[in-house]
Amino acid sequence: MSAPRKLLTTFDKILLGGIVLGVLGICVLTVVFYSIWVNPRGRASNPTPLAGLPFETPPALTLDFPTPTLLSTLEAGIPPTLIPSPVPSFGGDAPLIGRIVFTCYVKQIDQICLINADGSERRQVTEAEATAYYPSLSPDGQTVYFSSRRGGQFEIHSININGKDVKRLTRGIGSLYAPELSPNGDWIVFTNNGNGLWVMKPDGSNPHAITSSDDIDPTWSPDGSMIAFASSRAGKRQLFVMNADGSNIRQVTDLKDMGGRSSWSPDGTRLAFYAGPAGDHNIYVINVDGTNLVQLTNGGDNLGPSWSPDGNWIAFTSFRDGNNEIYVIHPDGTGAINITNNPISDWQPRWGR
Repeated sequence: MSAPRKLLTTFDKILLGGIVLGVLGICVLTVVFYSIWVNPRGRASNPTPLAGLPFETPPALTLDFPTPTLLSTLEAGIPPTLIPSPVPSFGGDAPLIGRIVFTCYVKQIDQICLINADGSERRQVTEAEATAYYPSLSPDGQTVYFSSRRGGQFEIHSININGKDVKRLTRGIGSLYAPELSPNGDWIVFTNNGNGLWVMKPDGSNPHAITSSDDIDPTWSPDGSMIAFASSRAGKRQLFVMNADGSNIRQVTDLKDMGGRSSWSPDGTRLAFYAGPAGDHNIYVINVDGTNLVQLTNGGDNLGPSWSPDGNWIAFTSFRDGNNEIYVIHPDGTGAINITNNPISDWQPRWGR
């Protein structure tokens, strides 16, 4: 009887050992499968660089979001019919940079004033005893060119933006207005009233005509290769462009009640100008080839537009509050802002750096 009892005991031990090993195997497999499920690439959550090799954290995941929908542009107040593609980044985040020179009516005399484009640091530049107007800024933003009759008739003058070093550049060649220095600083173009458009060197030397018709208010293209101007050479006044030497004159507009001063977009593809009956002028933009005319303002008698150097704004004069003031607006007609607010008249803005 004793032998059978001993054999059973040995068998029980073998069976028990097998059960234990099976349980341990199941536990090990469970741990392995769990690790693979949590971290499928077998990469530790905080890996340690290998000795002697650089370690780079994997780049963050980036998502491509869809472009704004028509609804979002309408909510932003941008007319969908005026939006080129892609949607321009105008709106409230476009800063007002540079300076604006303009005519200010001080103590019954037109003077030249200067203001930061955001409306800060307004100051009077001239202390003339006779009319000083039609100002423009040099490309470097340091010199103002203007017309003044301090010598008896209207002549072209220059002055530093700090109000010093006034120079008379012309003498006795006519009644002269609207001077503007070319982008390369080589020539000043201006109106010789009734005698066409003229150019001269910045020191006043070598003045000569480049047109001979009733042409007014010239302005250089951004690259200096062309000049835009207003003229009645075709009957009623219209906007024209020509090469800088006066050749290849082309008519841009065919509208009623055209104004005078215009301004090029910084990329040279469009012109801003004003038109409309007396007391109801509005600001427009048009492609240089005469296509895609867009009206930016509606009411307020708006005059003399000038494009900002960054292309995001157009400055202009408006009588909408009962007094001439300087406003700015985006080239799509949104976001008008009043940057001057004075009892005196502020007008003829020209934007510069």
